[in-house]
Amino acid sequence: MTRISSGALIASLAACSTGIRAPAPAAGSCCGSTDFERGLALAGTYRAPAFDNRRFTYDELWQALVPFLASGDLRTEPVGRSMLGREIRSVTYGTGATRVLLWSQMHGDESTATMALADIMRFLADATGDPLRNRLRDRLTIVFVPMLNPDGAELFQRENAAGIDVNRDARNLVTPEARALKALREQLKPAYGFNLHDQGARIRVGTGGVQAAIALLAPAHDSSRSYNDVRSRARLVAATLAAALAPAIPGRIAKYEDSFNPRAFGDLMQQWGTSTVLIESGALPNDPQKQRLRALNAAAIIVALDAIATGAVAQADPATYDALPYNTSGATDLLVRGGQLVLPGQVPIRADLAINYDDAVARSGPGRLRDVGDLQGTAASDTIDVAGLFIHPRAEALTARPGGTWLRIGASAVFDIRRTA
Repeated sequence: MTRISSGALIASLAACSTGIRAPAPAAGSCCGSTDFERGLALAGTYRAPAFDNRRFTYDELWQALVPFLASGDLRTEPVGRSMLGREIRSVTYGTGATRVLLWSQMHGDESTATMALADIMRFLADATGDPLRNRLRDRLTIVFVPMLNPDGAELFQRENAAGIDVNRDARNLVTPEARALKALREQLKPAYGFNLHDQGARIRVGTGGVQAAIALLAPAHDSSRSYNDVRSRARLVAATLAAALAPAIPGRIAKYEDSFNPRAFGDLMQQWGTSTVLIESGALPNDPQKQRLRALNAAAIIVALDAIATGAVAQADPATYDALPYNTSGATDLLVRGGQLVLPGQVPIRADLAINYDDAVARSGPGRLRDVGDLQGTAASDTIDVAGLFIHPRAEALTARPGGTWLRIGASAVFDIRRTA
């Protein structure tokens, strides 16, 4: 008899790959794999040591950045205050003519890029004499906002303290966090913007594809999704990122849906004249704290910044971005398939079980029933084949209703797997 619970389900699977490969030369890449390999090496060498967990507070972030900010090469300024009065800060590097704005954690529970920006800032502070660092300093003015929504980060929630999605407040600007970002954009007037987010771990690459590690978007600036000069430049940045990342995570890069959203910052940044690219960090197998995705973010952003600094971004092939499959939602965390479901007082029936975890990234917390029945064709991060075996739900998974005792959708997924009914 085997008891399957949220922890034991994954433990019973065969070990799976991490989903990252060492980069090989990328045909048609505007920047070449050497740049990305160097970016990965820098991300490892200058990894900010404080962020082993993807959940951290405002105070923990800024305390960890203190040694890097003390170098004198990074300049910190207040750009506003959050709903609860926390100071929203920017960090600036370089004095070059081309201005680039990067903001992270406008959704408080989306911290992967914040960790990556900390690594990049450490590189910029510590790697004195490095030609890449000096090139970025001389040709770009880079402004980071590593935590735009500190109140949301404190609670590890998407919205700000008032429960408002800051990324849906670009038009009305009722939140202080949105006003701070808009004011900074108006002051800086950056040529390029990086809108840094996390997306759900259950999102796949295209129809029937694997789990998406990264999704990219050059947002639309109008409802017809046309390409003006601003959006076209953003597409070249997205193509640069896609070409750099592809050898490391083949088949795991998607394109975010590009319908125009008149409330969203990425779309309105394009309208305002800043060529903006969205980077969404999804998930990778065996990366519960998103440390591998953190390194991929840092490396890809370094490659993109250097391509902007050198002008190589203009040589990117837009088709590299255009050819990316779209994100597809709806995958389940675990599919238990092929078994005979045994309910009290009932004849066993053939049924598959779809199970989701409370934390889909770490695959932790209680597993909960999402669906039961014929689930052939259901996309899942992991699958257990129990053909020829009998699934006996435990009491936590059952509910009494007229006519018998049945499985309850949303209940704890706790079962015994037996060879007999």
